[in-house]
Amino acid sequence: MRVHLQALGCRLNEAELETWARDFRRAGIEPTSDPADADILVVNTCAVTAESVRKSRNLVRRAHRANPTAKLVMSGCYAALSPEQAAADLGVDLVVGNHEKDRLVAIVRRELDLPVMPRIAAEPDEVALFARGRQRAFVKVQDGCRYRCTYCVVTLARGEERSRPIDEVVAEIAALESEGVQEVVLAGVHLGGYGSDRGRSLYDLVVAVLERTDMPRIRLGSLEPWDLPEGFWDLFADRRLMPHLHLPMQSGADSVLRRMSRRCRSGEFLALIEAGRARVPDLQVTTDIIVGFPGESDEEWAQTLAFVVQARFSHVHIFAFSSREGTKAATLPDPVPRVVQRERSQQLHRLAARLRSEILRDQIGRECDVLVEGRDRESGMWSAYTPNYLRVSIASGQSLENRRRMVRLVGVSGDGRLCGELVAPDPQGHLSETLR
Repeated sequence: MRVHLQALGCRLNEAELETWARDFRRAGIEPTSDPADADILVVNTCAVTAESVRKSRNLVRRAHRANPTAKLVMSGCYAALSPEQAAADLGVDLVVGNHEKDRLVAIVRRELDLPVMPRIAAEPDEVALFARGRQRAFVKVQDGCRYRCTYCVVTLARGEERSRPIDEVVAEIAALESEGVQEVVLAGVHLGGYGSDRGRSLYDLVVAVLERTDMPRIRLGSLEPWDLPEGFWDLFADRRLMPHLHLPMQSGADSVLRRMSRRCRSGEFLALIEAGRARVPDLQVTTDIIVGFPGESDEEWAQTLAFVVQARFSHVHIFAFSSREGTKAATLPDPVPRVVQRERSQQLHRLAARLRSEILRDQIGRECDVLVEGRDRESGMWSAYTPNYLRVSIASGQSLENRRRMVRLVGVSGDGRLCGELVAPDPQGHLSETLR
């Protein structure tokens, strides 16, 4: 039997997808990239905004159209918030709630009565990644969130905080390393809250991963800015911990942050990243900004724009406010008209693009160790990421996929990517070898 898996939304959804792929493989059900070739279709949905719900529903419909005879399984936040509607409207055969995600494969086998057995020929450690040739793996270390930001429906969908044991996370990363994966991203709904239910902390987890694995590159998923543990910046002394952080701020106006029930103010955030940049060479910070939160005035919006300039984000994820049923923000007065949301969004996009262009130009002339992911189909250039998560295009006749190479950053392309030239030798002092 074959299974096709798709995800929409956060890195945690991607991490869950990869875990399911490995679990299906162990059960003798082969992952396939072609939905028409699958016996089972699994869609991991998102509900963070109304647009995410729409995209989730469309993704399920497309999967069903691609293979109407396959069993259709849905999980994720949209599935958790609207299971009956999903089953009735979309023809879903099985809805697996977020609280049961860790047992999804077993539930699918039981509820759909699948006649499969594990492949005898497969060794326990021969489990390939979900995506063939994937260099980066997302490792789910935590689920749920204790906070109740007024706009957020995800906390309703994901439930209370639950952390995986450190030994279990370390073992998974070691297994990924043996398969040739060169970079992992530690992911969670509330990553900074890791260990709150186990008497441990994110600091403990990162130390264990650095000390007990040889994974070449380790990244952290989205972190709330008030959650960085004591001694956090010291962790970056190990250069395998990549100098990039995604710290969602949501607004630069303190009055809006209070209405959002956010626990960090603009001045605190700026001091935080200033301290980080002083301690961590080449640290880049990205963020989320919600445009048009209820009651957002012109003055508050101007404060957000000024904040973004001061923070010098290398990228800004921009979201128009989306009212979500069941959240406090859905009941707030003075909604911002859609036309104003669009105008402000376009303004922020232009500002973010200018800041990113300045940051990219500042990188020119530097040399860095990049991980090459593959060849861009349109340009024919090799595509890679710097340690601080800036995309680089490299022209080379060599096969560079899934290799770490030293490059010199020589320019910025018209589509907003750094241009790199190969520098010999590679970071290990010899010609790189493909580790797939």
